[in-house]
Amino acid sequence: MITRVLVANRGEIARRVFATCRRLGVGTVAVYTDPDADAPHVAEADARVRLEGTRGYLDAAQLIAAATAAGADAIHPGYGFLSENADFAAAVQEAGLTWIGPPVAAVAAMGSKIEAKKIMAAAGVPVLDELDPDTVTADMLPVLIKASAGGGGRGMRVVRDVSELPAQVEAARREAQSAFGDPTVFCERYLDAGHHVEVQVMADAHGTVWAVGERECSIQRRHQKIIEEAPSPLVERVAGMRDKLFEAARLAATAIGYTGAGTVEFMADDSGAFFFLEMNTRLQVEHPVTELTSGLDLVELQLAVADGAPLDPAPPGSRGVSIEARLYAEDPAKNWQPQAGPVHHFDVPTAVTRFGPMDRSGVRLDAGVGDGSVISVFYDPMIAKVISYAPTRRQAAAMLADALTRTRLHGVRTNRDLLVNVLRHPAFLAGDTDTAFFDTHGLPQLATAVVDADAAALSAVAAALADAAHNRTTATVFRAAPSGWRNLASGFQTKCYDDADGRRHEVRYRFTRAGVTIEGRDDVALVSATPDRVVLTVGAQRREGPRVDRPYDVTRYGDAVFVDSPSGAVHLTALPRFPDPDSALAHGSLVAPMPGSVLRVGAAVGDAVSAGQPLIWLEAMKMEHTIAAPADGLVAELNVTAGQQVEVGAVLARVDSGEGE
Repeated sequence: MITRVLVANRGEIARRVFATCRRLGVGTVAVYTDPDADAPHVAEADARVRLEGTRGYLDAAQLIAAATAAGADAIHPGYGFLSENADFAAAVQEAGLTWIGPPVAAVAAMGSKIEAKKIMAAAGVPVLDELDPDTVTADMLPVLIKASAGGGGRGMRVVRDVSELPAQVEAARREAQSAFGDPTVFCERYLDAGHHVEVQVMADAHGTVWAVGERECSIQRRHQKIIEEAPSPLVERVAGMRDKLFEAARLAATAIGYTGAGTVEFMADDSGAFFFLEMNTRLQVEHPVTELTSGLDLVELQLAVADGAPLDPAPPGSRGVSIEARLYAEDPAKNWQPQAGPVHHFDVPTAVTRFGPMDRSGVRLDAGVGDGSVISVFYDPMIAKVISYAPTRRQAAAMLADALTRTRLHGVRTNRDLLVNVLRHPAFLAGDTDTAFFDTHGLPQLATAVVDADAAALSAVAAALADAAHNRTTATVFRAAPSGWRNLASGFQTKCYDDADGRRHEVRYRFTRAGVTIEGRDDVALVSATPDRVVLTVGAQRREGPRVDRPYDVTRYGDAVFVDSPSGAVHLTALPRFPDPDSALAHGSLVAPMPGSVLRVGAAVGDAVSAGQPLIWLEAMKMEHTIAAPADGLVAELNVTAGQQVEVGAVLARVDSGEGE
């Protein structure tokens, strides 16, 4: 029997595997690189081993040596990194360790998307024809460029104009080489408004192959899933589609002698016709929605199958609906720019369980971070998965949107508002989900803040009054008197804040014998104020109906102020009373939106450039990001060269457009 498992991964998936191991009485070993030294998954393991270099998670020799040194007898690869690397799977077994995954031959067969499609076609699974990038013509468009060795959306590009194909193929090859060490790419027909539907399979070494259930993962950005659900709305409304999907998935698994947990992914159209995309020979990020709708623990089944245990003849039936949202440190309104930095505080107060099953409606949290964690530029920016389970889809969507709204996340900017807006959108609630959802319904609208301008202004009022209470409690003299108090009426005190959506809030207030007066807000009255919580009555001058008080929790980290209320979360930046003129950026400056490495520079000092022209290419978190000219003009400064590391906020270049400061 397996007695101690090393998870060759990090963050959320390592914690997920550890949770099942603890429940089963199996020992755990964590590995970590220096950026992850204080990560939660490291603290939770029975033993931990440091890896050399930030790419240590990709070093098979280090991982196997770590397992041997820590007394592990099995390795679980998680997802990403080496989870679908046949050489790593073989090396684990050659070292005398149990590989908690499919056979090496199955991993190798599905490791190349090009070869995998040939195997599936021969097995009778529907596939889209592979297209050679060099032979694509206008009548074949649009096409999708894909990395043969890739996954997670990396190395993927949609092309709608033949003239753009060579440059996009080259960019996809660079990204594939960086992410997977293999620049091979291919093309296939692109379904503009398709449905990404996948089937969870589980197979044992005794010939039993389960199709556990299907998931729909059509809400995507950059060809990466951000909202997944089970069952699929498309499959639910197309008669007979589920049986055909399950049969195709079982055929795919049987064709390669599969054992363990895996996922067969398909692209489908509105009629229910579907085509094989790829097979992920590992546990998927979105596996919790299948666990909640089946009652299974897929990690427990992985361990059992790796130990040689047989599966029951058939899987349990599906029950209810589960939806998962991936909470990322990124800015959807700025081309999904990944964010890096500290997570001061993270809590989902409505979560009833973590990393485990639920036998009733509720919210599950699978998180890779905790208070004090740091989102690193070296790894994926996913913070957590928040998963709901309910009898109906509308209930599950409402429950998940509410859980995200009430989440307290102090630190980096995230995609939370986008997720909430999607979950509450009429089209999503009607089950009209496809891969063109953001194009159809407008990313700018979906990325807008959940908290409207007036609610954000009230949060700024709460922040100002909490700050005044903080000043009063920390004062060394006249502590009982509020800041700015006078015997006679005096002028207003002023505090200014910028919110994360670029709105400026100027709060002018003064304390009187009757309480607090807020300029321009006769409808607001203060009930109570401490440094951490302010209670306001809105509509204070209205006499109809009962008084309704609203609580605002305020937390400060230097100039960063986070206000949490039932209306949602607001991130404010307190502005100094007397700004330093030297801190202003020169007009036309291009700053690094994230830490990263400069891949290449597309202009030189003195070059004439046009607005929107790419000038600098950055690589961060294995993705390319383009820094473009803000206006027509001349390149007046260029402060970086290819290969240089830059920090967030660094001035990369300046374009002189002839406008004033």
